[in-house]
Amino acid sequence: MRLEEQYRLIYFKDLGDERGNLVVIEGEGMDIPFDIKRVFYIYGSDDTVVRGQHANRETEFLLVNVGGSSKVKVDNGTETAVIELNKPGMGLYLSPMVWKDMYDFSADSILLVLCSRHYDGTEYIRDYEEYLREIKGEA
Repeated sequence: MRLEEQYRLIYFKDLGDERGNLVVIEGEGMDIPFDIKRVFYIYGSDDTVVRGQHANRETEFLLVNVGGSSKVKVDNGTETAVIELNKPGMGLYLSPMVWKDMYDFSADSILLVLCSRHYDGTEYIRDYEEYLREIKGEA
């Protein structure tokens, strides 16, 4: 599968008015293609930190920098792309089995992550060589 088929940028409506901005993200196919089971956010990192460095066998993700900016390198074993997340109304959807590295966090970065599954450490692949073996069917 081509990498472009494994991720996409999603732009959300800003429903704000003179009182301020309001961005809404709804699951179950409304704005994102999954039911939201888990939410976490990353903050307090800096431009020297690399987070992620794993793939998930079954979980889908949506990453949104609700404050500041960061970069995400996505990799499917044959292709890579780097996406800069720097708008709170922009999300990066990732399908299962995409290797991800989040890095180059601005000092004010808050990276919100929505997940399709509850945490299960057994579905994480944290070794890149193991990831390559699995996607090639050698595991």
